[in-house]
Amino acid sequence: MCMSGSATSCEECLLIHPSCAWCAQEDFGRGRTLTSRCDFSQNLQKRGCEVRFIEYPTSSISILQNMPLSSKGSVSAHVVQIMPQKVSLSLRPGDQTWFGLQVRQVEDYPVDLYYLMDLSLSMKDDLDTIRNLGTKLAQEMGKLTSNFRLGFGSFVDKNMSPFSYTAPKYQENPCSGYKLFPNCVPTFGFRHILSLTDKVDRFNEEVQKQMVSRNRDAPEGGFDAILQAAVCKEKIGWRKEAYHLLVFATDDVPHLALDGRLGGLVQPHDGQCHLNNKNEYSASTTMDYPSLALLGEKLAENNIFLIFAVTKRLYVIYKNFTALIPGTTVEILDQDSKNVIQLIIAAYNNIRSKVELTVWDHPEEISLSFTATCQDGKPRPGLRKCADLKIGDTVSFNVSVEARSCPPRGTDQSFTIKPVGFKDRLEVAVDYQCDCGCSRKAQTNSRLCSSLGTYNCGTCHCEPGYLGARCECQEGEPSTMYNSACREAEGKQMCSGRGECSCNQCLCYESEFGKIYGSFCECDDFSCARHKGILCSGKEIIRHGECHCGQCKCHAGYIGGDCNCSTETSSCISDDGQMCSGRGNCVCGRCQCTEPGAFGDTCEKCPTCPDACGTKRECIECRLFNSGRLADNQTCQRLCKDEIITVETLKTEEPGAVLCLYKTDNDCVMKFTYSEHASGQSILTALKEPECGGGPDALMVLLAVVGSILLVGVVLLAAWKTVITIHDRREFARFQSARSRARYEMASNPLYKQPVSTHFVETDFNMYGKSYNGGVH
Repeated sequence: MCMSGSATSCEECLLIHPSCAWCAQEDFGRGRTLTSRCDFSQNLQKRGCEVRFIEYPTSSISILQNMPLSSKGSVSAHVVQIMPQKVSLSLRPGDQTWFGLQVRQVEDYPVDLYYLMDLSLSMKDDLDTIRNLGTKLAQEMGKLTSNFRLGFGSFVDKNMSPFSYTAPKYQENPCSGYKLFPNCVPTFGFRHILSLTDKVDRFNEEVQKQMVSRNRDAPEGGFDAILQAAVCKEKIGWRKEAYHLLVFATDDVPHLALDGRLGGLVQPHDGQCHLNNKNEYSASTTMDYPSLALLGEKLAENNIFLIFAVTKRLYVIYKNFTALIPGTTVEILDQDSKNVIQLIIAAYNNIRSKVELTVWDHPEEISLSFTATCQDGKPRPGLRKCADLKIGDTVSFNVSVEARSCPPRGTDQSFTIKPVGFKDRLEVAVDYQCDCGCSRKAQTNSRLCSSLGTYNCGTCHCEPGYLGARCECQEGEPSTMYNSACREAEGKQMCSGRGECSCNQCLCYESEFGKIYGSFCECDDFSCARHKGILCSGKEIIRHGECHCGQCKCHAGYIGGDCNCSTETSSCISDDGQMCSGRGNCVCGRCQCTEPGAFGDTCEKCPTCPDACGTKRECIECRLFNSGRLADNQTCQRLCKDEIITVETLKTEEPGAVLCLYKTDNDCVMKFTYSEHASGQSILTALKEPECGGGPDALMVLLAVVGSILLVGVVLLAAWKTVITIHDRREFARFQSARSRARYEMASNPLYKQPVSTHFVETDFNMYGKSYNGGVH
């Protein structure tokens, strides 16, 4: 492998493979080809190269700062939630090394919460609801942290056409002529009202003063407000040592970048703070709305967790935004904001229950792959986040690093690994092992090179026009005696048909497609497998692998003949933390569902699966009745994002819907149907209340028992009477039958006896013993 690369220098040898070594010994390989100096270290030693002349750099890691993790946030001014804090890497190209880090969500960490509210006319009832929000919210948050601060801001939209009413009569009162609510304040973009403070009464006072305004179109200018709340750190009052929560409450969709062109705003947002002395957004009518990418960048820079509190009809739209903006969550807000406190608490618990790593300033020359070890203790390759954590839990990550190539000399590189929303970070400095130590001893015009080249690491680098191991040949001179050394095997083309033989060496042709190299010009860097026209997959600038002598050498995190198969598995982890929801396999970063009927990005959708009803039952219990396992461990809001519709009567004949039912603790039966909408949203249609049987009526039970006894008696009497009747009829029939069979004479009755009977007496008597009439004397 090392010799096939045809390396002509030590540096080229090191780039072929991390197992390759170079022998810089002067008399090594005399009479052999130049490539014989590049081989495995043990092979070089077997062939006589002394260990001290072998160049074989390896990757290494040094921990520069490793402060221990803090256990509680309020006991120290400096809280540490990631360990280590600084690391230095020395990387050899192609070689992988790894380091570990730990992250902990400390207890009782300070919290800053900024409530950003839509004050368009449709939010009037919501404004009335939150007028005393500060006190109640502080009480609930006091159960989670002893250091809580609260701030307030509001927004409507850009005060210009076509976003707002611009006629003169609407400038002071945009609600003029609106019968339902004729008075409101002028339209404004964003207004910062209350900086973060622990005096919650001030929050209530400021909210009491607020009035709604009115804009013209349905979308709002909320993203302008989010960006200003994120970047104006001093005016908002974000603390360095605190969790930053930004609650965004609205009942409509936002304007996005390029929408401003409808009003003639062609200047993109610059991502800077533009609050004037009145704490109002001064660039509202001069710059376009921010893009999602800019919004995500600024939120991450300032360690802000964004919580979308939106009405049910907007849930899917804002849920899609969370996939594009790291560190955001979305919760369903009631029409009048009555559930806002529960919403904030649920979102806070959701945020504190997970840790996700992000990488900043990732150098192009480096490939990173992560392995997460969460609370279950199982390593999960390709995963960089953990969920279902409790406050105080510690999770571990292994980070594998590979240098794909060498940057220009003298380039200092570094990158940062940071948990989303944390101020803590791990700073990683990178040094590349791209140079050989022997190169520092290079000799120009060396006698070993016939004074026509530079002797470096055991080889001669000849001046233009000269060739040979010692620069002994001049380019272009006849060299037929050396032609046999330019054939890979007898009968094969000289220099593989892609070069010329000169001075016992193949001089490979240049190609417009790339580099041709090798002892016999047998290799190139452009004949490897392609994916979508890209060599070894990826992008033109950042490819997934390097083409080396006809084969793709994949970078860390990719495998396959064309390096198109990613080993990253984070995209296969479902919300419940399972790989492909336990219904499939993660192949090349995508779930391949194996359970019949399962579909979705993580095989999470499966109405016909045996466990579908059991899984959705837990969501019904926690969302409708605040009970069950998910309600107990506070994961309901994160795991149960299905739309739940409650009805009085459940229709079970809808196509594609699966009927589910289960018995409650009260011996009632709860019924619901589970179906998948064409938009991808899971729909659960459930009864408002479980079906329960009524309590027994004592009188009805008594009457039923008495009636049953009487009925049994009547049945028995009827049966007895039936038996007797049948018996009598049988006897009578028998009598009639016997009578009909009798044969009587007409003159006599067979029962009649004559009154006169005749007896015959014996005529012989015993003269001694008996009298004349038979008596005994």
